Amino acid sequence: MRLSPAEIATILDAEVVAEGGAEPLRRATIASDASGGGDLFFGLRGDHRNGGEFAPEAIAAGAAGVVVRPEFAAGLGGAWVFAVADPLRAMQGLAAAWRQKLDVRTVGITGSMGKTTVKDIARSLLPGRIHANAENFNNQIGLPLSLLEAPPEVEVLVLEMAMRGPGQIAELAAIAQPELAVITNVGPVHLEALGSIEAIAAAKAEILRDLPPEGIAVVPSQAGKLEPHLEQAPALLRFGPGGDVEAERARVVEGRTEALVTTPAGAQQFSFPFDQAYNLGNALAAVAAGVALGADLEEMADSAARIEFSRFRNERLELGDGIVLVNDCYNASPEAMRAALDHLVTLGADRSVAVLGEMGELGSGSAGYHREVGEYARSVGVELVIGVGLPARDYDPDELVADPGEAAELLAARLEPGDAVLVKGSRSAGLEAVAEQLPDLVAAEDS
Repeated sequence: MRLSPAEIATILDAEVVAEGGAEPLRRATIASDASGGGDLFFGLRGDHRNGGEFAPEAIAAGAAGVVVRPEFAAGLGGAWVFAVADPLRAMQGLAAAWRQKLDVRTVGITGSMGKTTVKDIARSLLPGRIHANAENFNNQIGLPLSLLEAPPEVEVLVLEMAMRGPGQIAELAAIAQPELAVITNVGPVHLEALGSIEAIAAAKAEILRDLPPEGIAVVPSQAGKLEPHLEQAPALLRFGPGGDVEAERARVVEGRTEALVTTPAGAQQFSFPFDQAYNLGNALAAVAAGVALGADLEEMADSAARIEFSRFRNERLELGDGIVLVNDCYNASPEAMRAALDHLVTLGADRSVAVLGEMGELGSGSAGYHREVGEYARSVGVELVIGVGLPARDYDPDELVADPGEAAELLAARLEPGDAVLVKGSRSAGLEAVAEQLPDLVAAEDS
């Protein structure tokens, strides 16, 4: 951002308790120890401490300003000190104001699965200067932080939006003000909070409510429970089989997916840098977003080679002796698990191994969903299933371990030459530790 202290005070309707330098403030942060020159620190309330307590630390680290509740503002100096009733609401309001100042086109992406991947692909395919969320900065805190990092010269915002309950997507859309809404799919995620697939569909559809008259919604060709809500959109562009944007003659060649993509703007051959069948649907959603924005198909195809994915999404690790580890542990749902297991058994390994952690927030049906995934793993040919954590017992695994460290040790001892290993679970399961520890453990086993 490039906002003067006076502009910030006005936008936040804040009491200015102390004044600092005259230079614009350039970045919002909530990490006091990572604050630096030009930063505006927001003291958010946490589960155990209030961030306002760390405002002196932020100023000492070089922050140009702090936004805190009045009780934390007293006595502060050496920087701009803005006192507000609710620093989180203040940060969200500042992000919305900065969005209005930017001359940009904005793409909002939500869905039960694939939204980060669609964001990653769109960030690479879309033309112009792009600004997108970093990693998983997609909630009521992360999205405004991401938006406030957008420089004035940005031309397209690509903003991922996540939710855990009703009203949250609407809240994020009010901040980001998208003209193009992408809904990747609707599935059994956050059932614990929302209770049904119908409620999840309604929550995701909140992104459609305030699209401008010229706005477009990019949605699956088979929208399922989302379908009744699509009449809210000014216009629709559907992706996937039978949709406006679909793939023909798709095939995997040397780790890349080759496909002829047909669209209302014409047809174009694409070569995508992935070999997972399910990622083709994510790529079509991103291409559809480009078509909706008027991007040139040939230019998007040329840009496909630059696609890079966020961490913990299908990261491949070669462990020697032909062993391949697929680290896909960012998140998990029943559909995502099945898709990842499908991909695992296409790798042509001598043996397929799945290390599975909990799928979180599935509500009262959680045990059944886990059981179905375990049965599915065996039906597609996975030969060894290792469950991590007590909820993973419902996969009926061949081995059940307490934590990721124990899983890494067991896996290192049980690996065989030519194995392909999938590591997947909800973020709370912390299964990235398996991929982090395994190379050293394998080396120790071999020594």
